[in-house]
Amino acid sequence: MQRTYLPFLAVVAAAAAPTWAAGVFSSQPLEQERFAVLAQPVGNSEWKLLVLEQIKPQPLCWEQRGDGLIDPALNRFDFSGICSRYLDSNGYSLRVADQDLASRYRLRLEQQGQSVALVAMSPSQPAELLVGTGPLPKRDRNGFVAIKLEPGWNLERRAYGSQTLSHVYFANGTPLSQLIAKASRNSTTTAMPAALGALKPLPPQPDNSSGPIALQVIPYKP
Repeated sequence: MQRTYLPFLAVVAAAAAPTWAAGVFSSQPLEQERFAVLAQPVGNSEWKLLVLEQIKPQPLCWEQRGDGLIDPALNRFDFSGICSRYLDSNGYSLRVADQDLASRYRLRLEQQGQSVALVAMSPSQPAELLVGTGPLPKRDRNGFVAIKLEPGWNLERRAYGSQTLSHVYFANGTPLSQLIAKASRNSTTTAMPAALGALKPLPPQPDNSSGPIALQVIPYKP
């Protein structure tokens, strides 16, 4: 199949009617080992999502460093025809149970202690969907964090009819309602230990069950 860009009329239709357009696109499976999902450090605390694709075997578009971070090797050579980059929502989006959710969900990276989490979030849904995580050995502006997708999530290629497009999906075949329910349960389970830890135990009370109870004696005054 030839990879191409969406025809102009389809782009206009998708923008004008996002609910209808969700059924316009299909998706095609991809060889997962040809892709790297990376968290790029930005500034002192922010992260940017980047997806790299190895089109030709050599030279390598990314390399594993000894400290566990990823070296974006494609920055050191002309990677035209060798590597592809997917940099923002124009290059990647969410697809769940054969529904294109680009107009409803956005992908975001969040640092959580010594790891970076890739989550999908929606303004209309408080529960965030966990898409992937990666260990953070240290913060290095030249070292990217490799994100491993959670079970059930894969990268797929967006397709329009018989044409594959220059857009990848973070796809999951589970119905959205089930993913939201699971995310809600996980967030509740995580919040409970923190809430219980905030409760202070009551001071121990004296046990007077085995002896007389002392009463205060008030002197009689005529």
